Amino acid sequence: MQKYKENENKLSLIPKTEKYIEYILNVIFKLPRTEKFSIGTEYKTSMYKMLNQIMYVNKIKNEETKEIIKILNNIDTELNTQRIYLRIMKKEKWIDEKKFKVSIELIYEIGKILGGLIKYYAKNNKK
Repeated sequence: MQKYKENENKLSLIPKTEKYIEYILNVIFKLPRTEKFSIGTEYKTSMYKMLNQIMYVNKIKNEETKEIIKILNNIDTELNTQRIYLRIMKKEKWIDEKKFKVSIELIYEIGKILGGLIKYYAKNNKK
């Protein structure tokens, strides 16, 4: 039952990430032209890299916990980078408070699932 739950959590990352990416792309498209092609490009690259890693981690067998933990930590790093991009965008007033809050909430949802998966695999890796 526990193994099924963790597979379900890994899979639930995909639609949550997809929803997040769709929202952020709309935010990026509305950035000032110069920022759209600088921080916007960096942000998109980070999101797509994260999505690629999420898709990959779903293909790895649960027995390969060290590899899974490594990839989950890489995903978490990308998520933290995106939080920084958002804070910069808010500070520079390229996005408003509402877009910032919605974006941070979407990141928070992904981060919660990710944190649970990291804890689960770290605990099971010690055995």
